[in-house]
Amino acid sequence: MVNAVSNSVVPKFTVIVGNSYGAGNYAMCGKAYDPRLIVSWPSAELAVMSGNSAAKVLLQIEKASLKKKGEKITPEKEAELFDEIKKRYDRQISPYYAAAHLWTDAIIDPLETRKWISIGIEAANLAPIEKTFNMGVLQV
Repeated sequence: MVNAVSNSVVPKFTVIVGNSYGAGNYAMCGKAYDPRLIVSWPSAELAVMSGNSAAKVLLQIEKASLKKKGEKITPEKEAELFDEIKKRYDRQISPYYAAAHLWTDAIIDPLETRKWISIGIEAANLAPIEKTFNMGVLQV
């Protein structure tokens, strides 16, 4: 699927409605695959991984760093670190954060999804495809 999306030369439109994490974001035509239009609903989350998963990974790194400095990590301190990391990461998976960093073109009202796709198709009709299709390497 990644091969097909990355090598495709047709106009691509992406609507992120829920969680869009990591490789799944790429495979479903995330920003790296240059969709003509990429919008998200207010319910969307965009990140390398979920806030919970990221916080667990980052907590392990933080604990190792503190232990290396000779600090003792109590369960209370660990819970406090986890909550702090998760809170910070949860702010960064917001569709508003993504839009502010130009990872999406807009945050749209779900009721207006058809209208936005129509706008994208209309814009694509005015910009012909000039890139040639290249199948790339297929592995079976």
